[in-house]
This record gives sequence, structure tokens and C-alpha cells, in this order.
Amino acid sequence: MKERIKALASEYAADLVACRRHLHAHPELSFQEFETSKFIQQQLESWGVPYRAGVAGTGIVALIEGKNPGKKVIALRGDIDALPIEEANDVPYKSQNPGIMHACGHDVHTTVALGAARILQQLRGEFEGTVKILFQPGEEKHPGGASLMIQDGALENPKPEAILGLHVLPAMETGLLGFREGKYMASADEIYITVKGKGGHAAAPHLTADTILIASNLVVSLQQIISRNNDPFSPSVLSICAFNGGHTTNVIPSEVKLMGTFRAMDETWRFKAHELIRKQATELVHAMGAEIDIDILVGYPTLYNNEAVTTNARKLAEDYLGADNVVDTELRMGAEDFAFYSQVIPACFFRLGTGNKAKGITSGVHTPKFDIDERALEIGAGTMAYLATQF
Repeated sequence: MKERIKALASEYAADLVACRRHLHAHPELSFQEFETSKFIQQQLESWGVPYRAGVAGTGIVALIEGKNPGKKVIALRGDIDALPIEEANDVPYKSQNPGIMHACGHDVHTTVALGAARILQQLRGEFEGTVKILFQPGEEKHPGGASLMIQDGALENPKPEAILGLHVLPAMETGLLGFREGKYMASADEIYITVKGKGGHAAAPHLTADTILIASNLVVSLQQIISRNNDPFSPSVLSICAFNGGHTTNVIPSEVKLMGTFRAMDETWRFKAHELIRKQATELVHAMGAEIDIDILVGYPTLYNNEAVTTNARKLAEDYLGADNVVDTELRMGAEDFAFYSQVIPACFFRLGTGNKAKGITSGVHTPKFDIDERALEIGAGTMAYLATQF
């Protein structure tokens, strides 16, 4: 089976590149992936792969049944949305949609999932079980397309025993895969705070509630929630990233707005921290004579890689690519809505090396110069297909 998959992945390599370039040139924002969804459906239809469209809006669930379909069900996921970034690359497949770019590699993820679907459909008489492939919208935007796919029944009828997903990693050379068991990526919640008080002339601060000073104290104070309350062996981050208030040199504003992010690797600590943030912020602001509105928007949960599933996936990846090409990857404080799947069924989310220092392909994700070494497409599609058939 391994050699059959490798041969097909190689045979389809040029098509994978063409597919990725088409997607890259026609990116669409989260939950607006209408043409992307049509393109995916056209590809699946051309290969005779049955699917259900309209899942969570623009999502698609494809189903490939091998021999004895009920023996096992394995799910694969590819996200399909792009980012609001103006592309700076000068390449033939540069984004044709102004201000929108596949800067996070979802064009790669979609292509890999399509490639795996084509290979699996070709080999459906040679493996047992069923492979469910989720083409998911809206990974980049709250509340996360994964949560909506789950609500729309993407993990039911049939229910997968495990789900696998991958993500490009430009810091890793093409040809390598990265795995990590257990806690892998952080939760991500958004913090919105408004400090409100009596504004006035800067020369008479005693007649005001100095919202700038109060908000400044609040930014510093909130860091103590992490440093003094969190287990230092459990990574957590609280960053205030926007501080907006005032418009001139001599007026204390009546309102200051703060925005930030809170991230954690532990779900219990995550929600305890929410309570501490609200309490500390409210009490400090009140003590300094102002009022506060605070809203914590609960986002993606912690991404947990099931130990048994990840160990098995890693061994299979080593068998497919060779042990020297499979490496450990580090904890990441970034967030991914694949985490929603990992909270529901056993999951493994791993990294696909897409960089090439010799060719200057090194730009990180979410940057205008992001690109990949396209040899990674064949590796990703073949690996996904092999893992799905051998689990």
C-alpha cells in the first residue's frame, strides 16, 4: 500500500501544484469561500467522490468507503479560508483578489486534503474502513468553522474514531514532518475593556478621573494575574495589544479602550483566569475612581493531541517518509480551531515542513511574502492518505 500511495502521489504531483496555485490565486475570506467550495466540489465530482456540501455554510464533507466500510472511520481535515492581507510576492499565481491572501497555507491544506481524497478514491478497493474528509471554512475567524462543522453534524453518520490534520510550517524544511503528543497549542480568548471616567483639562487632573493613568495601571496590573496565579510549568500569556484613548495634548479623555488576548494550555486555569481578570480589572478601576466595561470573548480551546493517536500517526509517518524525516515539534502559544475537534474525538494535529532556506522560502505565515516549497504538496497528500489507510 505504501508504494502504491507514493506512486500515485508522484503521479498527481503536477496536478497538486496546479490545484494549489489556483487556490492561491483565488483566495476568499472566512465564511465567504463560495468559489473555493465550488472548486472543491468540482474536483471531487471529477473523481467520483461522494460528498455533502453546505456544511457550516461553505464547508464540505466527503466520504470514501473502502472494503468493509464499517470496520473503522478516520477523518481528515483541510481548512479553506484566507486572510485579509495584501500579497507582496511576485509570482504567476499571486492573489488576484486585492487585500486577500492565502498567507497561512490553507491553500496547501486544501490541496493536500484533495490529493489524499483522489488517492484514496483510486485505492478504495485496497483498504478497509471509511475515510471522511472535512473541507472546513472559517478557521481564521471567531467562532471558528470547526465548531460550526461539529454543530452541523460533520462528525456524525458515521462518527470517526480519530481525526488528523496538518499545518504548514515554513521554519521547517520541506521533507520533514513534526509531531507532539498531549497539549500542543493554546486556547485563545479576546479581551475588550473600556475605562470610563470624567474627562477634563490636563492642567487640572484633580477634577477628573484620569482614564489614561487608570488604564496604564490596569495594563501593568493584569500581568500579575499570570506571574502570581498561574502554575509556572503551564504556559500562559496575557497581552494587551491595543490602547486607544485621547486625541490631543491637553485633554484627559473620558474613555480609554483596551484590547488584548489571553492564552492558556490548561482549560481549568483558562476559566479561572477569566474570573481573575474581571475581578482585578473591575476593582482596580473602581478604586481609582472610574467605571469599567469588560468583555472576554471565549475563543478556541486548547488543542490536545491524543497520545495513542499521535504515537500511531508518528510511527506511520516514519514508515512512510523514514524516521530521519519525522521530528519533535515544540509547544505553540498560537491557536487553531482544530482544537474543537480534539475536544470531541481523539485527534492528531501535526506540522508539514514547507520551507527551503536555499531557495529563500523562509517567510512566516500571516506575512505578505509567505510562500512554500511546492514539493511539500506531494509529501502531505501521500502522508495523509497513508495514515488514513493504515490507522
